[in-house]
Amino acid sequence: MTHEELFKKIYHSAQKCGYQIYVVGGYVRDLLLGKKVKDIDFVVVGDAMRFADQLKKDLHLKTIVRYPRFGTFMTRYYGFQLEFVNAREESYSADSRKPLTRQADLYSDLSRRDFTINTLAMDISPENFGKIIDVYQGQQDLKDGIIRTPLDPVQTFSDDPLRMLRAIRFASQLQFKIEERTFKAIQANAQRLKIISQERITDEFNKILLTEKPSRGMLLLDKSGLLQVFFPEFVALKGVEQRKGFHHKDVFYHTLQVLDNVAAKSDKLELRLAALLHDIGKPPTKRFDEESGWTFHGHEVVGERMARRILRRFKYSTEIVDYVCKLVRLHLRPMALVSEEVTDSAIRRLIYLAGDELDDLMILCRADITSKIEKKVKRYLENYEIVLKRIAEVEERDRIRNFKPPIDGNEIMQLFNLKPGPKVGKIKKFILEAILNGEVPNDHDACLELIMQHKDELLAD
Repeated sequence: MTHEELFKKIYHSAQKCGYQIYVVGGYVRDLLLGKKVKDIDFVVVGDAMRFADQLKKDLHLKTIVRYPRFGTFMTRYYGFQLEFVNAREESYSADSRKPLTRQADLYSDLSRRDFTINTLAMDISPENFGKIIDVYQGQQDLKDGIIRTPLDPVQTFSDDPLRMLRAIRFASQLQFKIEERTFKAIQANAQRLKIISQERITDEFNKILLTEKPSRGMLLLDKSGLLQVFFPEFVALKGVEQRKGFHHKDVFYHTLQVLDNVAAKSDKLELRLAALLHDIGKPPTKRFDEESGWTFHGHEVVGERMARRILRRFKYSTEIVDYVCKLVRLHLRPMALVSEEVTDSAIRRLIYLAGDELDDLMILCRADITSKIEKKVKRYLENYEIVLKRIAEVEERDRIRNFKPPIDGNEIMQLFNLKPGPKVGKIKKFILEAILNGEVPNDHDACLELIMQHKDELLAD
């Protein structure tokens, strides 16, 4: 079904109710930008709940999700995601972003929208089909690449502080500039973001991280003051100290470069989060050594703990938290394995520890090479290729990634007539370490023979 056929059907149903209906917002914006989308928003000048009943009947819809309190309903039809809302006016209280609403006309509804590029509406009546209704010069702002509020930006952001994050998200996605007065209003209202739920902040933050060049959005978040409000640990990465001729690179800008490097290779949100947090433990571990200069010993260990706290605060899933923390913990390991003398056991241990995330870990390590010195970059890249080659060789030979020792706890208990407890764990760890150290192949009979050789010491109290 074409968009035009869909719009004709919806318009016909609205006529049966005696209502006007328009396509609005993101669909119209993206249409003018030459993008095709399946998500379409409509404004109903009338009772949206009554219209929902009519539309369900006319289009034979199986499911409609209704929000009567907000005068909104959603449904799917031939692959389109459709959302309908009453034309409405809104009023806000100072301590909440949940507005009081009342029905209004189309122009009042357009005025309440966040940015001029989202105030555009399209007429779908037969006599004016495709005509753009543009009250706030949204089309010109689209051409000029400008993010601007239709009404007073201070009031707009005070009413709904989430719109400040949306401004930065749209600027990042579309590579637009935020108009000066609008940006100053974001800076003035940054602290208002505290009344927004973490889930909604995280949702917008994810969209910024998933843009083509996420550093653009991160820099805007920093300049606006919003980053300090919801992610102060990242702001703490800023700064370069010099002492006795030694200086260290600015971790803030280094991290943004790593983030962009990862973004060029992967659309995976959790990998971009790992890039964002890989050096988060550097500020608390920074020390000055009289001979070697600045050090950050253990920053991967401290960073893992910090990353876990931050990600939980941001309400990410357990799976994402565990994934990111693993990469933060391991991000220094691969480049430490560049020496000719590095043993196969060290490579095996890395493969085992990284598991399914090994390939992503290597993307992160490659992205972490950001030096401005060409010779240094060349040397690091060569080292990186050496590590990749060693990993491939060991992995092909030993089948170590995601392996499980061939003798499990149940067999150990039967073998030595043991009950579940520390001794079983001790023997399992003994087998694992022996395989990783190359003392025994990953083979059942070989591991069983090794256990029997050492059974006295393994069973000793």
